[in-house]
Order: sequence, then C-alpha cells, then structure tokens
Amino acid sequence: SWGMAVNVYSTSITQETMSRHDIIAWVNDILALNYTKVEQLCSGAAYCQFMDMLFPGCISLKKVKFQAKLEHEYIHNFKLLQASFKRMNVDKVIPVEKLVKGRFQDNLDFIQWFKKFFDANYDGKEYDPVEARQGQDAIPPPDPGEQIFNLPKKSHHANSPTAGAAKSSPASKPGSTPSRPSSAKKAAPSSSASKSDKDLETQVIQLSEQVNLL
Repeated sequence: SWGMAVNVYSTSITQETMSRHDIIAWVNDILALNYTKVEQLCSGAAYCQFMDMLFPGCISLKKVKFQAKLEHEYIHNFKLLQASFKRMNVDKVIPVEKLVKGRFQDNLDFIQWFKKFFDANYDGKEYDPVEARQGQDAIPPPDPGEQIFNLPKKSHHANSPTAGAAKSSPASKPGSTPSRPSSAKKAAPSSSASKSDKDLETQVIQLSEQVNLL
C-alpha cells in the first residue's frame, strides 16, 4: 500500500522552470535514456518509469511500451500513467490527446509540471532504471515533427498535380480565346499545375525548416 502523492500546482507562469535542454538532460540522467527532444516525451514511457521510481509497484513496467513508435502505443502508455495517477491520488489531468501529437509546447508544459511533482515526491532512494526495465530497450520515439508535418503534406503533394490538371482541362474550351493558338491553351493547365506543385513543395520545405528550428 502507498501513501498519497504530494500534489503540485502550477499557479504562475513566472515560477522557475528549466530550459528544454536541461530538462531532457535531467530525464536522460535519471532514467538512463537517450532522448534528444522534449517532443519525444510524447510516448509516455518516461513518465511511467518515473512513477515506478517514485512509488514502486504503482505501475507495471512490463506493460509499458518503451519502444513505442505509433500514436496508439503512446495512448496505451498514457493510460497506464493515468491509472497510476489515480492509485496515488495525483490530482492532475493528463492532456493525452495533445501530448501524443508530439507538439513541443504541450510536452514542455507537462514535463515542467512533472519535474516539480517529482521533486516534491522523491525521497532520495537509489533506483536502477535499466534493471527496472528488465531488459526492454528504451528506444526514443521518432522525431514527432517528421510524422506530423511531412507525411500528410507528401500525400497531398502527390495528389495535387492530377487534381489541378483535371479541374483545369474542362476550362480550355475551343474558341474561348481565338487570338491564341490552341497549342498554348493546352499547355496552360500543365504549367499552372506544375507551378502550384512547386508552391506546395516550397511550403513543405518551409514547414520542415520551422519544425527543425523549434
């Protein structure tokens, strides 16, 4: 049986917080992980192991998917975390739907809160994170930015030229512009489609650059 967890409330945005680099270094140091970005906390696995460390036995690490790569696996981990919060009377709503999307700010806000929660509840006992995982490789999830921005854009990018050509071809009716030769009219749809194609490609590149800057 466990006692109740010490609840922590973030009452002000001016409270001391750690930088993204410091907080990831802290997570890696405590749990012997190799995360490189705050966004990778979206898998929920690290939080599950933190709860095992703070309140041994409140969560079954055998059920945690430490190699989670897909959103439904992340949700599975967060459900385990929610159950452990309930057992320990942790008065905190986990914004699962936001966290599993891998957005930087949502994940930073939650780990900032969790760091305060950890500090309030950790009793200083030794903990071997690798042994606790019982041989499970804790592989960091893929860069969430790649999943969110690039994949949907690429599928849209593949469809747009054909859609553009289909829409523009009925418009080129014979005799609509008698001053221009018919060959020019036929060439126009394909060139406009390729232009929109290039514009879309530029947007995808710009989005990727923005994600990398975060």
